[in-house]
Amino acid sequence: MRRTGVFILGAVCVALLVATGVSYSKYKKAVAEHAQATQAEENMRQRYDQAVNEIVVIQDSLSAIVLGEAAIKVPTAESLNELQLPGTLHDRVLSRIATLKSAVERTKERIAELDTRLKRSGIKIAGFERMIAGLRKSVAEKETRIAELDAQVGTLEYKVAGLSTEVETQQVEIADKRRELATVFYAVGTKKQLTEAGVAETKGGVLGIGKTLEPSGMVNSTLFSPIDTDETTTIRIPAEKAQVISAQPVSSYFLKPVSKEEVELQIVDPKEFRKVKHVVIVTT
Repeated sequence: MRRTGVFILGAVCVALLVATGVSYSKYKKAVAEHAQATQAEENMRQRYDQAVNEIVVIQDSLSAIVLGEAAIKVPTAESLNELQLPGTLHDRVLSRIATLKSAVERTKERIAELDTRLKRSGIKIAGFERMIAGLRKSVAEKETRIAELDAQVGTLEYKVAGLSTEVETQQVEIADKRRELATVFYAVGTKKQLTEAGVAETKGGVLGIGKTLEPSGMVNSTLFSPIDTDETTTIRIPAEKAQVISAQPVSSYFLKPVSKEEVELQIVDPKEFRKVKHVVIVTT
């Protein structure tokens, strides 16, 4: 009877030890699983935070691109003079557009990298997917806007080329008109030379007495020399004495001896002097 009790007691102890071992094993496994789950959760949280931070950075980059677009001043026809200079508005606009394109390309690469990293890490959150889709949409809008700016600059370059030609033509016309207004034609010679050439003639007087030498009004371009009174205000006359017989206002010029064989006509009021386009100078 006593042996039976001892045997039963021993069996109970063995059962208790086995149960304790199993419970301890389960406890250790549960602790390990808890630690593993905790670590996995921490890793997931870190990846989540990293993804959120990456999205914030990308959104900031896109916002900077928007500000960059606002800073672009597309050239206008009024900017033609500046556009024609190297390194000025035209070059700055093209450089700014190139910078925006590079920024968009870098942003697209970062979005692709983020998407790939999230897929590899097993993070499947609808909110992330929507945010990434929104980022891609925003990038596409930026690309469209940059393409529009690029096209505007291209169109303006064509217009500027036409305006440049038009401005050059106008400048030539203005220069020609200025030269035409400022140019007078002069003829120099003795009384005999001028009358024989038909540039001057004697008028008035009675019986050959009291006649005066006056311009005949005949214009022969081969007998007159041009002078641009905006650029030159002197006429050198190879004679001891000279007299202007055409109708230039006497206050617009004066004659000054330079030597015994040369006289200089100095124009002091070009605007008044050139009101009469042909100057006739008789020498003695």
